[in-house]
Amino acid sequence: MKDYVTVPKAELHCHIEGAAPTSLVLKQAEKYKIDVSSIIDGQGHYKWNDFTGFLLAYDLASSVFKTPADYALLSETHFRILAAEGAIYGEIFISPDHAQASGLSYASYVEGLAAGIERAKKDTGIEGRMIAIGVRHFGAKAVERVAKEVVGNMHPLVTGFGLAGDEREGHPANFAKAFRMAGEAGLGLTAHAGEFGGSDSIQATLEFLRVKRLGHGVRAIEDKSMIKRLADEKIVLEVCPGSNVALGVYSVLRFHPINMLRREGVLVTLNSDDPPFFRTTLGREYSAVKKTFGWGFSDQMQITRTAIDAAFCDNSTRKRLLVRLESAEHSSADVD
Repeated sequence: MKDYVTVPKAELHCHIEGAAPTSLVLKQAEKYKIDVSSIIDGQGHYKWNDFTGFLLAYDLASSVFKTPADYALLSETHFRILAAEGAIYGEIFISPDHAQASGLSYASYVEGLAAGIERAKKDTGIEGRMIAIGVRHFGAKAVERVAKEVVGNMHPLVTGFGLAGDEREGHPANFAKAFRMAGEAGLGLTAHAGEFGGSDSIQATLEFLRVKRLGHGVRAIEDKSMIKRLADEKIVLEVCPGSNVALGVYSVLRFHPINMLRREGVLVTLNSDDPPFFRTTLGREYSAVKKTFGWGFSDQMQITRTAIDAAFCDNSTRKRLLVRLESAEHSSADVD
């Protein structure tokens, strides 16, 4: 039997500030004399009680990264963790708003993150890309500012644009201009929808933002016509089961709709979202669905293939990743 490390993996949905291990946050906090005891317990776990508490903990943990070198260390650490679990590709959401709060320019922020991604790639072979996100509850103008900054300072590793934040605030129509700018610049488009909002949120996101990927999207299960639309239009869902359970969208994994969505022909991927906050990793996500839904090696390989096919990377990189995936598939043919 193969364990989760032997299955090549790819991730499309992870917030880089939310991927900071508590051990790294504690070191950075000591460096800058910032008190983080309110968000990290004695066992080295993040502590929070509800979604508001999670956001406060997230922001405090993010505040200990202040320089390009700090962000380089953060991204390198994250991608090394991914590679150690068998990942060959990862995309991270980057937040220009968090960089601004730390006093960093967008260009310096990206420069630091890119340096860490390249260091991890050199040692492990993992490929990484970045998706710049606007925060919907900051308003349409703020999201447009992010889009303009990204388009005006294009970086080869920033290949996507997205929308995060409180899904219950701001109709997708408000952000259509920002997404049009990003799309015309050649960036891949994704948006959080169908996590705390229902199928109406998903429908509006598809109509006004013209995305081909959805962050979460799992509440489409509540609407048969939406399930059919996602399957017919080959919209890829960036599913984060551990996050959904931790935040109370579903009570336990066995009630999560990822398996039902997949059976209905919806394209799904596995992702960790904000891994240490939810006590998960990408590897654990693969392992958990395998155990809960009985997904075999070929099922997990298909999940990775879907992610690579939907990745915001150039075609030559995609082809190299698919070759690595096929190589792993062939080498394991006699094991299952």
